[in-house]
Amino acid sequence: MKKLNPYIPRISATSYPTAMRHRVGHGVTGLTAVLTAGDEFLSKQTMLVISPHADDEAFGCAGTIAKIKALGGKAYIMIMSVGDLKHYDGRNAIVKGKTRQDEFTRTAEFLKVDGYDVVFTEPAKHLRLDAIPQRDLIAVIERESKVAIDRVKPTIVALPAISYNQDHCAVFNAGFTACRPHLHHIKHFPPIVLTYDNPTLFWNVHNDKFHPNFYVDISDYVNVKLKALSFHKSQLKDRLHHCSMETLETLVRLRGKEISVEVAEAYMCYRFVW
Repeated sequence: MKKLNPYIPRISATSYPTAMRHRVGHGVTGLTAVLTAGDEFLSKQTMLVISPHADDEAFGCAGTIAKIKALGGKAYIMIMSVGDLKHYDGRNAIVKGKTRQDEFTRTAEFLKVDGYDVVFTEPAKHLRLDAIPQRDLIAVIERESKVAIDRVKPTIVALPAISYNQDHCAVFNAGFTACRPHLHHIKHFPPIVLTYDNPTLFWNVHNDKFHPNFYVDISDYVNVKLKALSFHKSQLKDRLHHCSMETLETLVRLRGKEISVEVAEAYMCYRFVW
């Protein structure tokens, strides 16, 4: 059984907001002395998660966000779109965009991120981001959003992995372009560019398969991750569905086994400048 670090609390979903106040350099005796190299690295990061829809941030990055914040780093979330949608849920119910936005707001507040933005709230744009000119999406990500790259100057940008979802592909392509190399004194250059995991990625063509090569140990934050997803009540699925809470927990525990820890979030790294 894993021996727990006595200086890093096992944070439950209910205790997380209190535990968040116990950060590196904020009065926790001895904490800085026992940080791993990975913890030291994350404590210095500013992470920007760019999410096509409300809930993708929780599926992919909530544990990493929680860990970065607990260690004293910064985190921001950009949601590209919410909107009214009829789901295949057996109830023929239409979930309102306002509901999705409220659910995300609760998630962001729970994670205590440093800032967030919901870019498009018009129903006509939801699940139609591929119909927006890519140049316009790039401008949002680079300059126009309240948490745009130019504004928050992230050291880590986390993009959605390419999948069967057209919005995910559109946001990946725009975000990848927004992170292009440039002269550092003219345009902010995020040194780390990642794509994040999602339970839907098994249904993909070979060339677009998700092959993780960058992991974050979230063994102490799995309950926080699951609690973050639970705020997206309109999106929760039956346990046998591939996007259920149970499936997500199985996925992150599998990712943990891939690096011999209890629980991990997995990413594909496109750039890492040390």
